[in-house]
Amino acid sequence: MSAGLRQSPLHLRLTPQQALSRLVPHILEMESQAHATAPGAAAGNGRIVIGLAGGPGTGKSTLAAELVAMLNATHPGSAQLVPMDGFHIRHAKLEAMGQVDYKGAPHTFEGAQFVSFLHHLKGATTDVSGPGYSRKIEDVVDNAFTVGANVRVLVVEGNYLLLTEGPWAGVRPLLDYAVFLDVPRNLVEQRLLKRHAEEGLFTEERNRAHIARNDLPNYDLVSLSQDRADVVISLITEH
Repeated sequence: MSAGLRQSPLHLRLTPQQALSRLVPHILEMESQAHATAPGAAAGNGRIVIGLAGGPGTGKSTLAAELVAMLNATHPGSAQLVPMDGFHIRHAKLEAMGQVDYKGAPHTFEGAQFVSFLHHLKGATTDVSGPGYSRKIEDVVDNAFTVGANVRVLVVEGNYLLLTEGPWAGVRPLLDYAVFLDVPRNLVEQRLLKRHAEEGLFTEERNRAHIARNDLPNYDLVSLSQDRADVVISLITEH
């Protein structure tokens, strides 16, 4: 759908597997149409960008990885995951800014760099490497992935793909199809507590405070942007 005149998003209630079963054929059709308009062209002209947005703890990373795997199972090497989290401001810089307690909020990312990177990727015809984020060290990892020249589908996942504030406003126009994943707030809180505990970097008290101060307000902010998606999927999950 055009980033210009958009209708209200389609709302669906699906399990993650049902979501994948619906998304994969749709994206394959988009890929086919894009490639048909530029037959024999390098990836840049026929490359499409799929955005998976949603608050922290909604399962974006897992669904995005599974989506890429399924697309590549159909057309090997055609899809690549591009995580927004690689554009966190580095931890040392956040410490200097006095913003470590708000790590993960929109202002603690290099938003303009992320938009520039996506713009470059959309038209790139050579291999391009990008940064990732490690929860093991709570910091950015350089050259975490490479988008090959022949990749035709970029699956971008992140919290803030649909925001209208600051540099984030530049992301939505680059997305050919935007999906918003919705999971109940209380379930998100449980997931985040489990996630932080598994890494074992901080105390439970610190984790609860961080979630209340930072993660849940970010969840609330992101929820306000869901109407900018093409489809909103309320995920049916057991936990």
